[in-house]
Amino acid sequence: MDGRPRLGRADLVGMLAELTARPVDQVPDRIGSMELAWLVHLVEQRHDRQLDLTDDQLAGIRTVDDALAVFHAALTAPADG
Repeated sequence: MDGRPRLGRADLVGMLAELTARPVDQVPDRIGSMELAWLVHLVEQRHDRQLDLTDDQLAGIRTVDDALAVFHAALTAPADG
């Protein structure tokens, strides 16, 4: 493993499809607060890491691509402790 998180846009869209019971190709790009909470929970669970996102980071997530960028930054940051 090269140390980079193995998380892609397709992973996030798949997680949202699971939540909304929609086919992957019908998942909207924009995400709301419930979808964001779901994504944070699943990413933390699947990567066995608490993300500790700031309010500014969370407020900046409006789309799947926004979420992917923030999650990648959080997952590649050194873990505390």
